[in-house]
Amino acid sequence: MDEQIIQDDNKNAQKIQALRDMIASAETTLQGAKSMLLQLEGKKKVGRKRKLEETDDHKIIEGTFDGQIMIGTDGKQYPVPANYASKSKLVEGDMLKLSITSDGSFIYKQIGPVIRKMSIGTINQDADENYFVASEGKAYRVLLASITYFKVEPGDEVTLVTPRDIDSEWGAIENVLQKSGERKVPEKFSETKTIDDIFNEKPNYKKTIPPAEHSVVDEWMPDLEELKKELEDNTNE
Repeated sequence: MDEQIIQDDNKNAQKIQALRDMIASAETTLQGAKSMLLQLEGKKKVGRKRKLEETDDHKIIEGTFDGQIMIGTDGKQYPVPANYASKSKLVEGDMLKLSITSDGSFIYKQIGPVIRKMSIGTINQDADENYFVASEGKAYRVLLASITYFKVEPGDEVTLVTPRDIDSEWGAIENVLQKSGERKVPEKFSETKTIDDIFNEKPNYKKTIPPAEHSVVDEWMPDLEELKKELEDNTNE
């Protein structure tokens, strides 16, 4: 009899954990759907709206990385260390959590990475010697910390990480593919122009939203169907 009770308790515990996992998955899916909807409506830098958390020794703020800084849910801007952003390969749209300690220290943690895409690009410099990566006919700004961390030079070929579904002008260097001793600047990116000129004067090379390979609904439907089936099975039991 005791063994039967233990087995029933274990079975109930498994069901409870399974339901918790399904609820967490459903919440994540719903949050992703809301975020995608806002992005498609033109509200690019979005994030989960949460109240600021404060304790005796620190304050916690959530926000969205815009390529250089974090835009908090309180509407304020917070500096993100370039070395951290570079080594963590943060891209525009990533959700961050900032903990401000009692001594004023800023501690960041990535809590909601956006869907990424990879491409191959070439390191370039504009007329003011600002670095950027030319990839797939577009120019992407990159942090100087990434340039120094990977020790790349104009002409080097790199793997570039960008958000798949966000209209982004920033990218992150994933790795170095090939070093080159010669500077190879594509003709379409003139050395007489700055990176701002490239973005503002050449529409064909401005940041664009890469087309999704399939619709968002198609991507989420399998998860929703599986969740529905599991909930029905557990209810029947």
